[in-house]
Amino acid sequence: MMTVRTRLLGIDPGWRCMGWGVIDVAGNRMSHIAHGTIKPPTDQPLSDRLTVIFRGVMALVEDYQPDECAIEEAFMAKNASSALKLGHARAAALLAPASSDRPVFEYAARLVKKAVVGTGAADKAQVSAMVGVLLPGVKATADAADALAIAICHAHNRNTQVRGEVA
Repeated sequence: MMTVRTRLLGIDPGWRCMGWGVIDVAGNRMSHIAHGTIKPPTDQPLSDRLTVIFRGVMALVEDYQPDECAIEEAFMAKNASSALKLGHARAAALLAPASSDRPVFEYAARLVKKAVVGTGAADKAQVSAMVGVLLPGVKATADAADALAIAICHAHNRNTQVRGEVA
């Protein structure tokens, strides 16, 4: 029996640094394809930074041809201005795969941490360490490790999720 491979793009939204990670899933096996970050120039207006994010994610969709995408849902930051900018960055990142007819799934940060580490209260170091265990040999920055964790979370939950529904 042949197992179908599904390619997943995970996105950790950010307006200063957006992490991304690509994995392949075949049955219960996951394999690392690529990861990195998109860093818009901090000296540019917000509209230009959002364009960099949108075009960067579009390039990832074109280069890696993911079957599905997953992104972390927005959380309420203490600073309303920062929360608004994060929301703009999420929108730019969501639009890129959606405009290429890729389904996009959203996950709460606590669910991502629970799926990868086993507890929703895990810190970034724990998430990064477990990503290295689940995808042997992968050493990623915190933002890219978070994006890979989002992809891993989606791999675990994708058969029970509905497109666009927050888990």
